[in-house]
Amino acid sequence: MEKGASNDLRRLYPKHPLVGVGTVVQHEGRVLLIRRANEPGKGLWSIPGGLVELGETVREAAKREVEEETGIFVEIGELIDVIDNIIRDEKGAVKFHYVLVDFLAKPLSKEPIIRPSSEVLEADWFLPKELSKLSMTRTAQRLLQKLDLLPRL
Repeated sequence: MEKGASNDLRRLYPKHPLVGVGTVVQHEGRVLLIRRANEPGKGLWSIPGGLVELGETVREAAKREVEEETGIFVEIGELIDVIDNIIRDEKGAVKFHYVLVDFLAKPLSKEPIIRPSSEVLEADWFLPKELSKLSMTRTAQRLLQKLDLLPRL
């Protein structure tokens, strides 16, 4: 079985919560977002992130995920929040369960150029005034609202 297929099976109807990370990258008043290529949240805009690998700290994972998904090297900053993301199916069974550790970050280069991976449909920098027009994951909305980058509804 390919790595991706095995990874998808582990995420879908998991036996225990999976630990993931997310990173709000800010540069010159803009926020880096990715549009997800995979479930959960396929097609929605979100912050870069993914699962923590065995032997890796959450900060190392956050840095690696931004680099893998966007090609941008970052310096991880302060912790924003720890979020429980539990998604149930129509019968009430837990389809996805993540404990997400989310950080702030800034790019290490002055001109951060995005090189999206196959895990994302697209990636781009957005001004706060543009964020409310995007279809986003609930987690991304919550984090951006917490940082006062997105108005609360």
